[in-house]
Amino acid sequence: MLNEPVGTVAGAGALLAILRDGQARTRAELVQLTGLARSTVSQRLDALLTHQWIVPTEDAISSGGRPAVAFAFNSSARVVLSADLGATHARVAVTDLATTVLAERTSDLAIDKGPEPTLQWLLDTFLEFLDETGHTVEQVCGVGVGLPGPVEHASGRPINPPIMPGWDGFPVPKWLGERLGAAVLVDNDVNIMALGEHWAARPEADQLVFVKIGTGIGCGIISDRRLHRGAQGAAGDIGHVRVSSAADVVCRCGNTGCLEAVAGGASVAAKLAAAGVPASNSRDVVNLVRQGNTQAVQLIRQAGREVGDVLASIVNFFNPAVIVIGGDIAEAGEHVLAGVREVIYSRSLPLATQHLSIRTSELGDRAGVVGAAVMVIEHVLAPGTVDRAVLR
Repeated sequence: MLNEPVGTVAGAGALLAILRDGQARTRAELVQLTGLARSTVSQRLDALLTHQWIVPTEDAISSGGRPAVAFAFNSSARVVLSADLGATHARVAVTDLATTVLAERTSDLAIDKGPEPTLQWLLDTFLEFLDETGHTVEQVCGVGVGLPGPVEHASGRPINPPIMPGWDGFPVPKWLGERLGAAVLVDNDVNIMALGEHWAARPEADQLVFVKIGTGIGCGIISDRRLHRGAQGAAGDIGHVRVSSAADVVCRCGNTGCLEAVAGGASVAAKLAAAGVPASNSRDVVNLVRQGNTQAVQLIRQAGREVGDVLASIVNFFNPAVIVIGGDIAEAGEHVLAGVREVIYSRSLPLATQHLSIRTSELGDRAGVVGAAVMVIEHVLAPGTVDRAVLR
């Protein structure tokens, strides 16, 4: 029950949260659901209507008397700008408040060019998209960005990212926010992929682990249907867990023995190149697997085993219901999954694997932009945020 005082619009956000399930409801239904006075519900509905968060539905609901107007969440009220920036390529999108993609683009983009050239390209792309979709900067409710490195969630600043020279401590939210006039949220790219996959493809999963195997390796954790970031935002960095098979292998982070150094896409490509097979990145590796190259298939399966070895400990510790494998290397399909499953099922507790599902991402390389949009939407439409907006 909502307990805000009668005659105020504080609490409009909680009313909006009810309507976000997609079902249109009348004033009478909302009064019954909340236990609030009809006048209070009416004032909060009026506030939401004024800010266009809800709209009257076209068809009124009749129970034999005068038809009652029903209200529904207005997913077109604002737009969200989202970006998933990887080590070598980027995907950018504009979505509505239901994460429906209105415009989208993928481009080769090297993150090591530095923050300002990268963010300027991103800003230009965002503005082009707004023009293409007929929206203005004023209609942007927020911007979500995923970066391929550790991000301090509270500030949105990358912290000592191994593959992002010049980005350490750079104020990404401030730089973009000043130019777009909207809130900017920044997170690790694997976290936003986990959010996107859970939102769009696995909403029923209370506990989910999303593993990205691309140039590097990372992990996003959904616990009790919420993203678990840890104390500073560093949770899930499994790419730099030490593995015995890589004891003497130097990782790009400067340490030796990291999982990423033996199972990441860059590592697999380097092994193929050393054997005389042309490969320079994760995509080359996947193409070779699809062509039936025996060396590529063997290396990908072994990479899956290495990842599975680390994930077996996570399965025993966290007991997820679903493990989703994403990133470029996931495009190798059953070859990488077979390696992951082989080790997890042999080294994890039977109870932990009894109903465990291990599969590739349903959203594929769109998981990041969807997740970046979800991150913004959940922030902007949080009841407290909505209340502050309608009280201005």
